[in-house]
Formats: sequence, structure tokens, C-alpha cells
Amino acid sequence: MAGPKSSSKPSTASSETYVAVSTLWKSYLDQTPDRLKFIDAFLAFTVLSGVLQFVYCVLVTNFPFNAFLAGFASSVGQFVLTASLRAQVNPENRSEFKEVSPERAFADFALGSIVLHFFVFNFLG
Repeated sequence: MAGPKSSSKPSTASSETYVAVSTLWKSYLDQTPDRLKFIDAFLAFTVLSGVLQFVYCVLVTNFPFNAFLAGFASSVGQFVLTASLRAQVNPENRSEFKEVSPERAFADFALGSIVLHFFVFNFLG
């Protein structure tokens, strides 16, 4: 009885995936302005913060539950506000946001963040 045939498909698919990801990463590093990279780093931080809060709630404790809800809602809300800021300051989206300057977009982001964290602080009790 013959053994299973080894196929080069998984390694080919894996190498194609690696090439695609490395090309995407190189293009991101070369073509994305530093301002957007900084915003992307903050987006990654808010995602990591939300994931860590959720994992802590599941593995350790969810007491007090309103503190978990406030923290997680803060992460999600900050992510949404930051993603909106990124969309508005991206030079490629200038046609979509003609009347919004980058300074105005940042002011909206800052005010929205203050309001968000005011409600989160009040939800904590």
C-alpha cells in the first residue's frame, strides 16, 4: 500500500501568502505618511487594550461588571473615534472630506474623546 503523496500545494500557498504579506507591509511602510502610521499604532493599542480587558474578564473575574463594561466600551469607542480621525486626515480621502481640515478633524476627535471618557467615568459609578 502506498503512503500518502506529499503535495507541494501547502508550501506554495504558504510562500504565496508570505510574498503577499511582505509586499503589503513594504508598500505600507513606503507609501503611508508618518501621521497615519502613528494613528495606526494607536488603533493597534486600543485593540490590544480591549482584547486584554476581555481576556481578563473571561479568565480572572468580571467583578465589578460595570467596570469591565466601561473599560471595554471605552476601548471600542476610542477605536471608532480614532478610525474616523484616520479616515478624515488620510490624503487619499481628501475628496470625501473637502470641508474638513486636519486641524478640524483633530479637534472633533479630541472633543469626542473627552465626551466619551466623561460618560465612561460616570458609568463607573
